[in-house]
Amino acid sequence: MTEYGRGPGSEPWHPEDPLYGDGGWGGQQAEHGQPPYGGQGQYHPQQPQQAHPQQQPYGDWDAGQQQSYGHQQGYDPLQAQYNGGPQPHEGGWDTGQPGQVPYGGDPADPYGQQSAAYGDERPDFYGTPEAYPPPEPPGRRRAAPEPDHETGWDPGPDQGEHAFFAGGDEDEDRDAAAPGSRSERRGRGGKKPKKRRSGCACLVVAAVFAGGIGGVGYFGYQFYQDRFGTAPDYTGNGTSARATVTIDKGATGGAIGQALKDAGVVKSVDAFVSAQGKNPDGQKIQAGVYTLNKEMSAASALELMLSPKSRNNLIIPEGKRNKWVYEQIDKRLELTAGTTKNIAQKDWKQLGLPQWAVNNIGSKVKDPLEGFLYPSSYPVAKGQKPEDVLKKMVAQATEEYEELGVESKAKELKLKNPFELITVASLVQAEGKTHEDFRKMAEVIYNRLKPGNMETVGFLQFDSTFNYLMGQSKIKISEKEIKTNPDPYNTYKHTGLPPGPIGNPGEVALKAAVKPSTDGWLYFVATDGMNKTEFAKTHAEFLRLKEKFNASTGG
Repeated sequence: MTEYGRGPGSEPWHPEDPLYGDGGWGGQQAEHGQPPYGGQGQYHPQQPQQAHPQQQPYGDWDAGQQQSYGHQQGYDPLQAQYNGGPQPHEGGWDTGQPGQVPYGGDPADPYGQQSAAYGDERPDFYGTPEAYPPPEPPGRRRAAPEPDHETGWDPGPDQGEHAFFAGGDEDEDRDAAAPGSRSERRGRGGKKPKKRRSGCACLVVAAVFAGGIGGVGYFGYQFYQDRFGTAPDYTGNGTSARATVTIDKGATGGAIGQALKDAGVVKSVDAFVSAQGKNPDGQKIQAGVYTLNKEMSAASALELMLSPKSRNNLIIPEGKRNKWVYEQIDKRLELTAGTTKNIAQKDWKQLGLPQWAVNNIGSKVKDPLEGFLYPSSYPVAKGQKPEDVLKKMVAQATEEYEELGVESKAKELKLKNPFELITVASLVQAEGKTHEDFRKMAEVIYNRLKPGNMETVGFLQFDSTFNYLMGQSKIKISEKEIKTNPDPYNTYKHTGLPPGPIGNPGEVALKAAVKPSTDGWLYFVATDGMNKTEFAKTHAEFLRLKEKFNASTGG
């Protein structure tokens, strides 16, 4: 055997030879009529530059599997010449002729510029990271992969599969292909176990794709419904089940629709907003408590809310006293009689009164909240707390008084504080029979309170104040009762205003108290005993009006 491993024995190629088992430069047999290695002679830089003895034809090595290099079918000797290089003869190569290209200087040889190795230290031309793996002998080449019997998957001619399905990754493949690696050494001794494809991974991918498509479809449908679809809605006037809905002051259509939807009255907020926009009176819904059927169409619910029949509000009329208001709250909340009154008496400072009121409510005031439960409509239903209801009423009164500017107006009218202005308004509300009388009534009060008043000398002499302290509403009161009762609210017995308001004045009475007439009125009499009030500027005129009253009432 020669240094390069060629010999006539049964193992003509050494297993460590990089070209072991090579049938051509591409690892393939030469095509018919074409020499291997691109039609050029093969050069071996490891061989010494000397004549070679005649060798056995290559074709004898593999028992016909490969043809000999010297006697291949269709071999053209001219293709093997390199500038007068050696010509093949029957016995071998003629190495005695000049003109042979030195192996170390052949420009066509990629390894020609490298020095020859000695012994076992030959360079490994396939060991660089950029090189292709060395070819393997036909006996050790891997057969084409068979289809997976479990999945029926055929990886194809590239004999590879993606690392995701194989359970590996690209780094592992690179490590396996590296020369001298554990995978390479294991490959020489035996085949690496073939990785099986995971069916679960395929199912996961399919599920992800299916979920994505379903999600896109769902949100696309929702987008279409929101932009172009009809809002979900019930039909008809609803079921026999009832629901109570509280609508706050200033609530928008969306807020009202949400409250109705939460109570089960309408099916969607959009349906109610749409119905409200189509109804000319849709924006006239008032604050309050509404009793409605469940599962109504939005249009039916709106129509019922615009009707007073649906409102379950507590409406406080102008001039009503707090005693009446407390009783109504107890009934609506189904509380024991007197519950709301006790809370008002005990916790009045925590119910939201303005500071100017708190500062001027003295010990003689019978009810600190009198005059501050503003006449309006309030949502009052079972389940609410009485203090919450009272807070809403006080807040409404405070808002109205601030808007009217009672603090500055009290100074202009030479009153001690805004609390006295509310007291005047409550007297106007109680004594006046019609709104046309209110400004005259306010002037009577201010004229009687003037220090230089010699007609009444500071006494108001109002029956309404005596009725308040007695908790009654009489037209005829005996002089004996009036003159013998020392209560501070008896304006027949005490000069000036009573300690506090005697009722809850409305808007008209408040405006009249702020802007009274200026005609000089000092007296008034309800001449018909009910609705007609006449005014006088002198005491003599007052006596004539009093006779008229007695004649109409039989007194």
